[in-house]
Amino acid sequence: MGVSDEEKIRSTVRFLATILIGGVVVGVSLLGLSSKLHFPFPSSLSSFNDKKKKKGCVRVYMDGCFDMMHYGHCNALRQARALGDQLVVGVVSDPEIIANKGPPVTPLKERMIMVNGVKWVDEVIPDAPYAITEDFMKKLFDEYNIDFIIHGDDPCVLPDGTDAYALAKKAGRYKQIKRTEGVSSTDIVGRMLLCVRERPISDSNNHSSLQRQFSHGHSQKFEDGGSGSGTRVSHFLPTSRRIVQFSNGKGPRPDARIIYIDGAFDLFHAGHVEILRVARELGDFLLVGIHNDQTVSATRGAHRPIMNLHERSLSVLACRYVDEVIIGAPWEVSKDMITTFNISLVVHGTVAENNDFQKETSNPYNVPISMGIFKILESPLDVTTTTIIRRIVSNHEAYQKRNEKKAASEKRYYEDKTYVSGD
Repeated sequence: MGVSDEEKIRSTVRFLATILIGGVVVGVSLLGLSSKLHFPFPSSLSSFNDKKKKKGCVRVYMDGCFDMMHYGHCNALRQARALGDQLVVGVVSDPEIIANKGPPVTPLKERMIMVNGVKWVDEVIPDAPYAITEDFMKKLFDEYNIDFIIHGDDPCVLPDGTDAYALAKKAGRYKQIKRTEGVSSTDIVGRMLLCVRERPISDSNNHSSLQRQFSHGHSQKFEDGGSGSGTRVSHFLPTSRRIVQFSNGKGPRPDARIIYIDGAFDLFHAGHVEILRVARELGDFLLVGIHNDQTVSATRGAHRPIMNLHERSLSVLACRYVDEVIIGAPWEVSKDMITTFNISLVVHGTVAENNDFQKETSNPYNVPISMGIFKILESPLDVTTTTIIRRIVSNHEAYQKRNEKKAASEKRYYEDKTYVSGD
């Protein structure tokens, strides 16, 4: 007489119990048996596994203003993420920034978009305090299950001269990363304010003149026959290692729908992030072409770009919606380029520095248009690089004071320190 189904199930259960007691982990096989027998694991076992997973997951917290967000911020977030399994990021509120540093260039909404768009970030907390208070630290540990609080080795001093992370250090839950050499928000604002200082004193408050100067590249130095490149002062030294660290390292599948979008992506901002998000949703792989400095200068003006090609490339690579970039992409999208990269669709946003390309005889998108693979996308956010520049120029005195204050603080901090580039 054959063994009944009930006896088979009872025998299987005993077998499973033996394996579990023995501590052998064969998750796929066990789940397969359970599925075939319609014998689900007890809820208590599932909750045990969930708690075990949660307990083994190291969650780290990093906060910041992330104003004028750049590749240095992104590198800090990359380093912080490497210290744990999940990275939670606190974005400081506008009032807190004003009280401790001065007016922010970008409002909280845009800064949230920027931080959410970084591929190493798992969770974002809005309106974070500038200083880690006891109450907020308790909230981080109890509600957000944070194991460690991370910050760079650059100074974070409160107006009263105290360390903003003193409590976290005292609690033994603080870890430090290396600051990225060659860039800071102060430096970027300074590059633009150089243009202001080059103007005669009588013109220094002529905001519309300054805005036109940035928009069209006409500086006093340029008009006098100078190089006109006073704002492009960068100390960034690109390495192949840094590019690899920021890259995804994965190519498209053979059958992937590849979307291509190009541009300068100067002063990488929330408008860029949002159009890249929309573009990525149209396919399986987003390829971004980044124009070289000469092309940007020729089309945007002599004082552009503010950030050089490699700086702009790293900022774009750090975006979670981007799969690959072409560093120094050609201005015109050719048939060879479309074939080489197997591009399925070329897109362009409605909000851009220059949308007159369709009226020009040498339209850079003539080839994809003729092939029927070109599409104009509605830009979700009405922000451009010029928008950012105008914010700074219109309030340049306040930003100048903010820069001087921060530069003095950093100078004091680093007088007795050996400076090491961030890994």
